[in-house]
Amino acid sequence: MVPNTIEIKDKFYVNGKPVQIISGAIHYFRIVPEYWRDRLEKLKAMGCNTVETYVPWNLHEPQKGTYCFEGILDIKKFLEIAAELELWVIFRPSPYICAEWEFGGLPAWLLAEDGMRFRSSYPGFMQHTADYYKKLFEITAPLQLPLGGPIILIQIENEYGYYADDTGYLEQMKQLMADNGACVPFVTSDGPWGDALACGKLDGVLPTGNFGSKMKAQFDVLKEHTNGGPLMCMEFWVGWFDHWGNGGHKTSNLEENCKDLDEALQYGNINIYMFIGGTNFGFMNGSNYYDELTPDVTSYDYDAVLTECGDITPKYEAFREIIGKYVKIPNVEFTTKIQKKAYGRLNCKERVGLFESLEDISVPIPDLFPKSMEKLGQSYGYTLYRSFLIKEKKLNKIRLYNANDRAKIYISQEPVVTLYDRELLTEHEISCDFKKGSSIDILMENMGRVNFGPYLDKQRKGIDGSVVINDHQHMNWEHYTLPLDNLHKLNFTKGFREQKPAFYRFEFLAEEKGDTFIDMEGWGKGCVFINGFNLGRFWEIGPQKTLYLPAPLLKEGINEIIVFETEGKASEQLILRDKPDLG
Repeated sequence: MVPNTIEIKDKFYVNGKPVQIISGAIHYFRIVPEYWRDRLEKLKAMGCNTVETYVPWNLHEPQKGTYCFEGILDIKKFLEIAAELELWVIFRPSPYICAEWEFGGLPAWLLAEDGMRFRSSYPGFMQHTADYYKKLFEITAPLQLPLGGPIILIQIENEYGYYADDTGYLEQMKQLMADNGACVPFVTSDGPWGDALACGKLDGVLPTGNFGSKMKAQFDVLKEHTNGGPLMCMEFWVGWFDHWGNGGHKTSNLEENCKDLDEALQYGNINIYMFIGGTNFGFMNGSNYYDELTPDVTSYDYDAVLTECGDITPKYEAFREIIGKYVKIPNVEFTTKIQKKAYGRLNCKERVGLFESLEDISVPIPDLFPKSMEKLGQSYGYTLYRSFLIKEKKLNKIRLYNANDRAKIYISQEPVVTLYDRELLTEHEISCDFKKGSSIDILMENMGRVNFGPYLDKQRKGIDGSVVINDHQHMNWEHYTLPLDNLHKLNFTKGFREQKPAFYRFEFLAEEKGDTFIDMEGWGKGCVFINGFNLGRFWEIGPQKTLYLPAPLLKEGINEIIVFETEGKASEQLILRDKPDLG
């Protein structure tokens, strides 16, 4: 049997024949696996011949040396479904993926190592990457085109030219992949602006571009770097992402999108970013930091070609018509039954306070100084710092040094002040009387690590410095790590007080499973769990008002929802609707 081949010359050639890559981005880790086939079928039915995906290191190796490739992380199954549908795959396993994903996909445990430097030939970083790639490529290398699989291209880094210019690092990354069995052509991807392409490219590797408009002009810039090779827009941005408090769900101009897609297909190859955005389940949203911290919302709808829940949009219909000018659109049967259900209004059955629950869901870790989340062996969620005010007579002012991202401060478990982002950088005057020996609690929330730019090096969460009270460092702290991955241990008989952080439990009967949307109207800030699965965050500042709950996360019968709310602002009810509200 003659092996399949993929070559890069003036064009892409598969088995010696020129091909135009028409791809769409689907992140398997943002979609429940029961819906992978549906999304891929819809991609093919639009006329695409390729699917592109990132690979999130932080999920596949959540602790050093502990790997997960099951369930929503069963990348082998996702690639095999693509192959069954005769779709090629662009594989982007760069240790850093950006993707508006927590820490750009880097595992948080890297931050526990003093002196660690990311995305460089720093030996410690390269060794951890090598260990991970050995495991990842054992699973994925056999799925390359020459070996009978669907993978036709592998990206060695992601928008590296925006970050640094360590060519030696790129060479090592390329060699590391080759040593682990990579045998298809390598690519890089960078924006066609400034020095990005020059800093991010590598001899012998095809540079591609990330851009969302002015396609011919951007391809002309890219052409200067491809040495006669094919032109490819690796990320054709057809929408954008939302961050908390941005004023409304961001949407693109469909007419402009269509014009840009048509122009791109005249001149080169394209990957539509995103074909479907999906969901930042759990605590996996990323953040940006320019003038201020802007954490992304739970939905990664992105105004993509399919909605977050997989619905076909006018953008899909328009794109299929344009693609049909260049290729024959196949007839594809959609084989997954998906329906939406409005389960209605749910009343709260039980509630219990966070302070009352600490000993049930966490074990205190004592230390003279406050320690960062990562130094405590925790990656995501919340950390509560507790101490006692024995020598202080009155709380006049407080400052947290090297603290991220949001602090709620309590004296004797009564709220005193909430500090967020830049407010943590300054000293705050507070007038608070208390009895000698009163507790001070600081609930720190990791809002999602920055996923782009030089702030990657400053992403330790919690308190990584000191707590200064009335001009002196306050010592002796107990640390309660709260990743909230053990809520089955909650005891709802332990008490509850108004206007304090608390857990609220709801139940509902699903005689038939359907996609639904949890309306968080009347709630302040926190996160939601369905049958133990962390759906993601909510925040009353919006724009997102509902959380997408896919049917496969439900059980036929009784389902449990637990809401963790931090502001003391809770409703007596939840409403499960059949339509989303992204603002």
